Amino acid sequence: MAWDFHTDPDFQKEIDWIDEFVREEVEPLEYVLGSPVDLKQPRFEELVRPLQARVKERGLWACHLGPELGGKGYGQVKLALMNEQFGRTRFGPVVFGAQAPDTGNSEILAHYGTAEQKERYLQPLLDNKIVSCFSMTEPQGGADPTQFRTTAIADGDEWVINGEKWFSSNAKYASFFITMAVTDPDAAPHQRMSMFIVPAETPGIEILHNLGFHGEADHNHAHMRYDNVRIPRQNMLGAPGQAFVVAQTRLGGGRMHHAMRTVAQAQKCFDLMCERALSRTTKGERLGDKQLVQQMISDTWIQLRQFRLLVLETAWLIDHHNDYLKVRKNISAVKATMPKVLHDVASAALQVHGALGISTEMPFTDLIINSYHVGLADGPTEVHKITVARQLLREYEAGDEIFPRGYRPKLRDMARQRYGALRAG
Repeated sequence: MAWDFHTDPDFQKEIDWIDEFVREEVEPLEYVLGSPVDLKQPRFEELVRPLQARVKERGLWACHLGPELGGKGYGQVKLALMNEQFGRTRFGPVVFGAQAPDTGNSEILAHYGTAEQKERYLQPLLDNKIVSCFSMTEPQGGADPTQFRTTAIADGDEWVINGEKWFSSNAKYASFFITMAVTDPDAAPHQRMSMFIVPAETPGIEILHNLGFHGEADHNHAHMRYDNVRIPRQNMLGAPGQAFVVAQTRLGGGRMHHAMRTVAQAQKCFDLMCERALSRTTKGERLGDKQLVQQMISDTWIQLRQFRLLVLETAWLIDHHNDYLKVRKNISAVKATMPKVLHDVASAALQVHGALGISTEMPFTDLIINSYHVGLADGPTEVHKITVARQLLREYEAGDEIFPRGYRPKLRDMARQRYGALRAG
């Protein structure tokens, strides 16, 4: 399998522009604005919209989407290289029209929405005039969707939804929810549920509590209740019982985009660590001259480069096969590796910064907590490791003899039979 590591010179110019633009114009937004998905906050229109306009003028807006939806239709390798730049800051994805969960939800709507639904929800979402929520997880079954209990029961021309959802991110800002609910409890476990569009203004939707994560500017992960929420029959996305198929439209790409941004966050930590190692002295020499600091720098650089290559290889395979399912093993490997890389690089950077590193004046503790977040979101690390192992074992066959294939006496006898009396020296 050949792979060219060279970036097209014309596209490299775009990457260089993104790098400078994000550092100079986008990163400062973190210190003057709140949540990137709060479109109604003071100064959002004044500060964010002009930057989005510049991205659109450059032709770099929502590049994960096809030209028919206003994007470039870039493959995963180009998207990875872009995310590696704008993923270093919270406002980067919003400025480039690539924020979660809107990216995944837009892909679902593009694939399964009607013309009317696309006009009402998809186009405003693509223009960042509204935000959305993916309402799937439930309190009793976070990593196991087969335990979900929220139901959608047909009643004439409507569906009636009842149940609770958990960690429905951006719910308090969302104009609509893409909601998974059980429509046939007697079907096979992965065919019991369907996916729906639920407008936020529909009666019966209640946010019980908004949870926050350490390091985030806002509490916007909702514990929700659907109490006899009625929606039109045509608000089902995809076929009945096909919620898992619909969800896969967003999950493969979403996991990769999280990984690409993790590369950016880890690289930012690494850059800060190296700068600190050259700037700080103790006991007569720079930190960068201390062998243990050199070891941390070396180990984390190797770890980060290994992860980056894994991400880019997986992105290339997705582009090559044009099928997330064929690259499922690789995507799970990326997802399983991501938390440890971010944790280790952020921890090393924290250590080199000493007491300042553990304070809220630096970003390292936030990113260490975020490493646990990325290890749980879109399926926990343990589940993805199981997926990798199962997929790998399908590529092998069990031995049919008592001794394993690597048993040396047997290999020696076979070699002698083949090569006669010759013996190893």
